[in-house]
Amino acid sequence: MLTDFFLKTGYMFFASGWTQFACGFGCAFLIMLVLGKPFIRAMHAWQKKGQPISENVPQSHRAKAGTPTMGGILILIAIFVSSILFMPLHSMTAWVALLSLAMFGALGFADDYKKVSSQSVKASNGLSPRARLGIEAIFVIILTYLINKTMPAYIPDLSLSFGSWVVVPLGLLYYVFAYFVICGSANATNITDGLDGMLSKLYLPVLIVLVVALYGATRIGFMDTVVFLPGASGLYAVLGATFGAVLGFLWYNAKPAAIFMGDVGSLALGGFMGTVAMLLKSEIVMGVAAGMMVLILLSSFVQTMCFKITRKITGTGRRVFLRAPLHHHFEELGWVETKIVDRFFVVSVLFSGLALIILKFA
Repeated sequence: MLTDFFLKTGYMFFASGWTQFACGFGCAFLIMLVLGKPFIRAMHAWQKKGQPISENVPQSHRAKAGTPTMGGILILIAIFVSSILFMPLHSMTAWVALLSLAMFGALGFADDYKKVSSQSVKASNGLSPRARLGIEAIFVIILTYLINKTMPAYIPDLSLSFGSWVVVPLGLLYYVFAYFVICGSANATNITDGLDGMLSKLYLPVLIVLVVALYGATRIGFMDTVVFLPGASGLYAVLGATFGAVLGFLWYNAKPAAIFMGDVGSLALGGFMGTVAMLLKSEIVMGVAAGMMVLILLSSFVQTMCFKITRKITGTGRRVFLRAPLHHHFEELGWVETKIVDRFFVVSVLFSGLALIILKFA
């Protein structure tokens, strides 16, 4: 909106992707800081008892009872407002990324609302896993169709790219691949959001990798490992807004958290992350960058499968971890919450560094 206005009036400075990124970042960060406290008070007044603490977490989490949730609503507001103000409004790529935020955010809101309204402490107090996965599948079909439409004519339809040299047409299997990328990202971030400030800290290094991938995709000759995608330039403002909103949320979510992100935020950010990776043909690089989140997701999957299989064989379910996901395992080992978050953050930075190396030299 503002970018289009300034360009029409001759301020070509706003044609720069980095200008749009910086404006999106600053606007979103400011929205989070200014509206953060009033929003938290509003959530307190609306939710009364706050988010119920699940029975499937360590005893130390009981002290967090009463903390309001759905902080992701403010994150999404900040991202949408800042993006629309500073992105080129004709950019289909940017609108697809924002659509993914809206879709997964709506699903997360429904999940959060059910938890808050029921005040049940059961681990299954939100939407059923089957319902969530089914709805996510519908989202992925829509998003994948639109993602394919954003690709330039020289990229085959429904294809997977390995750098700028190898392009593999997948046909309808591309939708299956997209399901694992987008839904995997959404559920990885959702499970990662279990300790104060952790998801924000693990998410920011992945965002940096996506920004570098975006720069490479919009600059000929900068990186031979990425496909040239000039239409992706509309993502600068959106990624800047996301970076500013997540960083601003960390101001209030750092331990002790004044508000939780909730599924409305974690699912939205995860679906967005997977969608942007597909828009940039950087799915594998994103998977490496998000390695810490992937490990957390896998720990939960391994724990569940091991318990079910051993219960069928022996009649008694056995566990690999003291408690899943992975961060709760370390809590049971006696690690304090801040140490877990900080060490997971260090590992996330290392994974993102590896992703950057792959992005530049693989």
